[in-house]
Amino acid sequence: MPTVMRIGPYRFFFFSNKGDEPHHIHVQRDRCLAKFWLSPVALASSTGFASTELRSIERHVTNNVDTLLESWHGHFGR
Repeated sequence: MPTVMRIGPYRFFFFSNKGDEPHHIHVQRDRCLAKFWLSPVALASSTGFASTELRSIERHVTNNVDTLLESWHGHFGR
């Protein structure tokens, strides 16, 4: 599970065996977990996060989408 970046309490990472899905990133804080599609940025799923926090996380994803996509391509080779 390569960690791509950390912003505040959030860890942004990939599951190495999920390269067959569209571009996405997982975000974790404590026991909360969310998954965001990257093209276009959209919430795919979430467990434990409040909606206000998800909007904040989505802004982080949107602001860093180029870096996240570059990391995706570098890790999965596509």
